[in-house]
Amino acid sequence: MTSIPAAEFSSSGLTARLADPDAEVRRIAVMELPYCDEDDILPLLLTAMTDGDALVRTEAAKAIEGFEEPEAVAALLAMLHDHSEDARRAAAETLSELKNDSNSDLLLQHVEDNDPFAKAAVFRALRPLRAAGSLAPALAGLEHPAPQVRREATGVLGYLRNAGSLGPLTRVAMNDPDPEVRRIAVGALGFATDVEVLPALTHALSDNSWQVREEAAGTLGKLKLNGAVDHLIGVMNDPYWQVRIRAARSLGRLKAADALDVLFSALTHEISNLRKEAAVALGEIGDLRAIPALEAALQDSDPDVRKLTQLALKSIQAANSKR
Repeated sequence: MTSIPAAEFSSSGLTARLADPDAEVRRIAVMELPYCDEDDILPLLLTAMTDGDALVRTEAAKAIEGFEEPEAVAALLAMLHDHSEDARRAAAETLSELKNDSNSDLLLQHVEDNDPFAKAAVFRALRPLRAAGSLAPALAGLEHPAPQVRREATGVLGYLRNAGSLGPLTRVAMNDPDPEVRRIAVGALGFATDVEVLPALTHALSDNSWQVREEAAGTLGKLKLNGAVDHLIGVMNDPYWQVRIRAARSLGRLKAADALDVLFSALTHEISNLRKEAAVALGEIGDLRAIPALEAALQDSDPDVRKLTQLALKSIQAANSKR
């Protein structure tokens, strides 16, 4: 393998290769730019983002990650309209990694973009920044005809944790035609402290998408709302074991002694992951009545089930020794 001379790995050497007529040479040079020790590589990356070759632009959008100067963000926003799908997706992914709150204003200037892909990408970039100014646009985004926009707008509201968005999120969780939007909305309700979200979450437990049901079972465990236990016990009969796993986990968090029977049944299920979760839940509940079922599970064929069962028994014994 031929190594690249040190002179070519300097910014001056890379500058020459970035002007090479061969697009592949330029692309590789762009990939090497982030590893250059010199400080003047941002202008080179910005130039590469306007290269005539889509693969070069795509690599430049990836390589500029970590540069959060306004001109870098502006270039990424512009690339959301690139005619190359790969370049657009690379720009959207890099934007989503932004960590600097100072970029919020620039992003908010583009949140009304008419292109659904670009609009969704801006919402996705705003999500972790938790900018107060993104509340109103995100609420409006719940009504957008494009599901990808509604998904990202819902995600923004989940990060903002603003009580004023609970009503709209509840409506979306129950009624949006896109199952992924409903799932995100159900998860976003996880910051609620009001029992008024319980109807939406229990409604989601019977959603026709198992991913929505799974999310609802997990959210109910996080919120610890009165009235959730009976609904979660019912979910332990869900046809998808993934949903039952999340329900078992939530029943453990809620220390639901009323769920012992369904957890005993899960402790002998053919899916080992469900048996593991049932053992953990029984340990968290801490009821002495679980000891015989757990002792039987010490003979389980899965070593992880046996290990978690031992821990559950110790947890029950420790909890009851303090009473």
